[in-house]
Amino acid sequence: MIQILMYRVKNFAVAAIACVLLSACASQGGAPTFAAPQEVDVVKLMNASAADLVANASGLPPGGPIIAATFVDIDNLQQSSTLGRTLAEMFATGLVRAGLTVMEVKMRDSLFIRETTGELILSRDIRRLSASHDAQAVLIGTYAQAESMVYLNVRIVRSSDNVVLGASNVQLPMDKNIRAMLSPAW
Repeated sequence: MIQILMYRVKNFAVAAIACVLLSACASQGGAPTFAAPQEVDVVKLMNASAADLVANASGLPPGGPIIAATFVDIDNLQQSSTLGRTLAEMFATGLVRAGLTVMEVKMRDSLFIRETTGELILSRDIRRLSASHDAQAVLIGTYAQAESMVYLNVRIVRSSDNVVLGASNVQLPMDKNIRAMLSPAW
């Protein structure tokens, strides 16, 4: 009798755990779908990530200006999106808030700027562009979309020798706002 009772309790526990684990899923035509991710506070997340980047960086130029380049699609370094441009702006704000000098390159005409793409800095142009702006370092970043996340990699690179002075990684849940800022091809 005790064995039968233990068997039933064990089956009930397994069933309860399965219900809890599957509660985030819904069924649609036989295929499971998951609840949409909660909206993320991107500004707060980027400010925290920029602070982390500065805190973990070494060899940052004291007072030396930094140029913030548009963050680009990891699969096509000559392509960006509203998301890439916005994230670069947010990171630049975070660097300024941390006390670093960030140059506003949109007010100068010597950086390669595409109207719908942003300020692109290709690796072979970093020294030339930094010299023309008298910048000691460049903030660069790439993003990649997965099924439910966007992965962001950000670095501060010394312009004289391309040495990475600091780096940070962020994952953004793919909510409706993030998806709307990606290029239509995504």
